[in-house]
Amino acid sequence: MPLLVRSVQTPLHIEVRRGAVADLGRILADGRISAGGEVAVVVGPGLGERIAATLRPSLCAATIHVTGGGTLDAALDLADELRSGNYDAVVGIGGGKTVDTAKYAASRWGLPMVSVATSLANDGIASPVASLVNDGIKGSYGVHIPFGVIVDLDFVETGPDRANRAGIGDVISNISALADWELARVIRDEPVDGLAASLARMGAEAVLTMPGDMGDDAFVTVLAESLIASGLAMAVSGSSRPSSGGCHEIMHAIDALYPGTASHGELAGLGALFCTFLRGDDRRFAQMADCLGRHRLPRLPAEVGLDDEQFARAVEFAPRTRPDRYTILEHLAMTPDETRQRLTEYAHVLAAR
Repeated sequence: MPLLVRSVQTPLHIEVRRGAVADLGRILADGRISAGGEVAVVVGPGLGERIAATLRPSLCAATIHVTGGGTLDAALDLADELRSGNYDAVVGIGGGKTVDTAKYAASRWGLPMVSVATSLANDGIASPVASLVNDGIKGSYGVHIPFGVIVDLDFVETGPDRANRAGIGDVISNISALADWELARVIRDEPVDGLAASLARMGAEAVLTMPGDMGDDAFVTVLAESLIASGLAMAVSGSSRPSSGGCHEIMHAIDALYPGTASHGELAGLGALFCTFLRGDDRRFAQMADCLGRHRLPRLPAEVGLDDEQFARAVEFAPRTRPDRYTILEHLAMTPDETRQRLTEYAHVLAAR
């Protein structure tokens, strides 16, 4: 009797440890990605010189490309630069903007891409999605999943503490996104991919209850692996559904209406906490509120520089950012007055904790 199975795309190589950037040449060779190190290394302007110096002993044949990153134009400019070279692969080293720019540019020419994260701000390090700003609005662009995913804890340790902590908010927002997915299954008969949901949930649960903080290698390793698992969940499902629901609709709305307010992960965590409150899940709300508070992540609009009226407007605008999604926001379809009332109740509940 034949066994029915499916093939799932995953990176050829995943490594989370200290010293990974310095050892990149061997990692690429062992992974059969580039034997001679003839790769295009994409870095951001901040870490560029330090990364280049670290790489030279093991990747002397590499070509360094510096990108501002974060926009579709920057990704297209990088793609034009890559076209003139002859590379085995593209290696994006840095934070989310740099990695997403490299992912998109590599996909334009069908080049293997290796993601090397030096911060843990969001789950894009292993996802088949590049988040890029186009005409002032951040959009999600499908790309090939990275062939390799590497997290160097030495660089994470010396990176901006706020950026790294933001990844905690992005991971635990999976809990809210998965609740929205289940709601869509019940109300609209939307299929839920069990494997994708399991991957997204395991990482979120691990970070939600894991002791320690960003100064603890064990905690940082779990956070990095959870972000990678979240990216793999998106690859399995073929969409961002297991990691993006009303939480990310709110995040995208804030980005569109009030750009530069806060980071992806900070806003995703805040949005997830508010959506969980709207859902009436008191146990989950308490867990998420405690986790965000423990790691000094925002739980109130004022903590990301928004007043209640601005946040309420973002919540009202949020469903327009993902018209195909059904989440708690679409389900409740709150009026502006109802949104403001629920926000007041939300603030009172948090103040009482």
